[in-house]
Amino acid sequence: MTPIQPNTRTEAQRTTAARLPPHLKRLVLTGFMGAGKSTIGRLLASHIGWSFLDLDAHLEQRTGVTIPQLFERHGEARFRRLESTALASALSRAHIVLALGGGTPEEIANQALLQVNPGVFTIFLDAPFPTLFDRCVLQDLGNPNARPVLTDPAEAQLRFARRHPLYQRLAGLTVQTAGLTPGDTVQSILTALNQISHSRT
Repeated sequence: MTPIQPNTRTEAQRTTAARLPPHLKRLVLTGFMGAGKSTIGRLLASHIGWSFLDLDAHLEQRTGVTIPQLFERHGEARFRRLESTALASALSRAHIVLALGGGTPEEIANQALLQVNPGVFTIFLDAPFPTLFDRCVLQDLGNPNARPVLTDPAEAQLRFARRHPLYQRLAGLTVQTAGLTPGDTVQSILTALNQISHSRT
């Protein structure tokens, strides 16, 4: 796993062209709530000319109901099974940037799906829990019920601590996003992928 530290270059210096290793067909973004997986995923996909897919949105489209409704009607165990089938469906596509749900890597079946496919490259968007919590609070202003799991900050931090090692283990690349703009983060990812591509030539 390759850690990437914050990119402090000026805008004029951020000119790295996207050169992806040819074997990669799917870039997968993982991380806790507030990591910016969807925002960064859309930017990254646009930059490299791939499609963007949010796993939660894909699951909602497949089932015809929202994620909260799935939890309410079927419980978490059933939700996780449906999530795994949605992940398998998403990973059957080529040239996509896929944003996972925060809890997706907890399921062993999902870990296997991400690890056995040589065309999948997983990127962990990391930041300290206080940074992620503050981002969520700002994003959810006016909608206090948007993330029920954050109503108890102590429990949310325990959830973060449980998941963090999973994110790290699955990732081929870790980007420390605290203090970075989404554009900085995308450029850090592209720089790292360029380095991987050059090392294979």
